[in-house]
Amino acid sequence: MIAELTARVLHRWRGSLQTRVAVTTFLLSGLVVLLLGVLLMHQIRSGVLDAKQRSSLSQLDFGLQRATDQLSAIQTANAASVRGTASVIISELRDRSSSPDSYDVLLLATDPDTESEATNDFAPRDVPAALRQAVTRSNHEAWTYTSVGPGHRPALIAGGTVASSTASYQLYYLFPMVQEQQTLYLVERTMLLSGLLLVLLLVAIAAVVTRQVVRPVRYAAATAERLAAGRLRDRMAVRGEDDLASLASSFNRMAETVEKQISQLRELSRVQRRFVADVSHELRTPITTIRMAADVLHESRAAMTPELARSAELLQNELDRFEALLSDLLEISRHDAGAVVLDPEPVDLRSLVGRAVEAAEPIASRRECSFAVDLPDDPVVVEVDARRIDRVLRNLIVNAVEHGAGQPVEVCLRGGDGGVCVTVRDRGRGLRPGETSLVFGRFWRADPARARTSGGTGLGLSIALEDARLHGGWLQAWGEIGAGSVFRLTLPWRPGVDIGEPPLPLDPDERADLPEPRPMSGRETTGV
Repeated sequence: MIAELTARVLHRWRGSLQTRVAVTTFLLSGLVVLLLGVLLMHQIRSGVLDAKQRSSLSQLDFGLQRATDQLSAIQTANAASVRGTASVIISELRDRSSSPDSYDVLLLATDPDTESEATNDFAPRDVPAALRQAVTRSNHEAWTYTSVGPGHRPALIAGGTVASSTASYQLYYLFPMVQEQQTLYLVERTMLLSGLLLVLLLVAIAAVVTRQVVRPVRYAAATAERLAAGRLRDRMAVRGEDDLASLASSFNRMAETVEKQISQLRELSRVQRRFVADVSHELRTPITTIRMAADVLHESRAAMTPELARSAELLQNELDRFEALLSDLLEISRHDAGAVVLDPEPVDLRSLVGRAVEAAEPIASRRECSFAVDLPDDPVVVEVDARRIDRVLRNLIVNAVEHGAGQPVEVCLRGGDGGVCVTVRDRGRGLRPGETSLVFGRFWRADPARARTSGGTGLGLSIALEDARLHGGWLQAWGEIGAGSVFRLTLPWRPGVDIGEPPLPLDPDERADLPEPRPMSGRETTGV
């Protein structure tokens, strides 16, 4: 559940510019508002407390001076007169308060035999010991914040020593901080609510502004998708004269250019396909006539001079190549025209691999090349067009023999849940980086310096790729200079079935878990 929710959130984050802008605005504005709020609260709190401290110390100065004057004026310094004077001082100082809850006063006797005087419930126990020690040590004014009473009400207590020779007292003022605390709480709540509303307002503004920009971009993306799907006449609506309108105009001009170029390419491709098909077809008749004459000359070469006999053989070989080229050109033109139709039937792929290896045996013998074939013991029955897959396998195997530099060619067949794979590996020159995508191009050669008289028509791998795609399969290549190359044909078990993970890796370094292919000649594979 959590993983699914996380996936949805990530998908929404990656897929929506408006969401990213809104969330980023929320986070950044929230951070800014938070920092400003903390700074302002610190300033307000410091201002309130400083004002309270100044007021408290001013009141304490007056009280100390008044108490000192009153106690110094005692004529007879006995306990009764001191206690009476202390009561008068406490009453006088308390009466100066603007309201009953402004502050309380405590005249604390430092002599154990002398009683302390206080107003209301301000008792000696409410004075923190640290504050009392600070006043006693320094004989100066001191203050501290504390909490008093059963409700632990916040308060500021300030005190100092009464400078009198007739009595030993310390004067303390207790200033309740409840009102200041409520004021700070109110300011905090107000700032929190105002900051939250400000952040939400900024997010809403960012969402609205972003939507004005994103909506045309989304419309452009939808139009581009329709163009990619083949609806080349779709265009964006141009509204206004701003930058987005300029974008729409530029997009429409680009679409018109693309439409014209695609139309031209389609027409050129159609003409090219028609030309290739017509030329290939028209050449059939003269080639047939030349073939008949060449066959007569080839059969009579024993009565010819060596030079004429060699010429007759060369003519026969080149006619074979020319007919193969015409057949490949016709096949390519049929693929281009979409006129190819599959004729699938259940076939044991082992027999097709065996026939392809046997057919390549004469070429392998001339090049002193051997085969190492790895086939499963159980039948590998797939629904394919046997003629086309046989042609694909022969192209791959003959290509490996011609480029294998006389080294053994490895052929491996495997079936699995992901489909059926056939890999053909040679240990020849190999492919340079980037050539694995070029190797299936028409008339492309890895070594341009090679004479065209060697090898096939240059269309074999292109036709093999089209045949693999026609079956819903893949034809892929791998190669490294000096390590040879690998071609992998992957087919579904039957047409219309999706292909999963191929049972054979494309990179031969990943095949450590597979058994080594055993050497096998073409005759041995015939009976598979």
